[in-house]
Amino acid sequence: MAKGKKREIVHLVCEESGEYNYTLRRRTGGEKLRIKKFCPRLRKHTIHVEKKK
Repeated sequence: MAKGKKREIVHLVCEESGEYNYTLRRRTGGEKLRIKKFCPRLRKHTIHVEKKK
């Protein structure tokens, strides 16, 4: 295992519906993600924001 590369589990939450739709493993630190992804409940692409559970 590589040293110094810590990863954390992050959930992406839809801004409009508030549902947890996606899970990512990413490095610690940095800015919060804001990605346009598909929301299955609304059936359209919306902005998803990073949240820790």
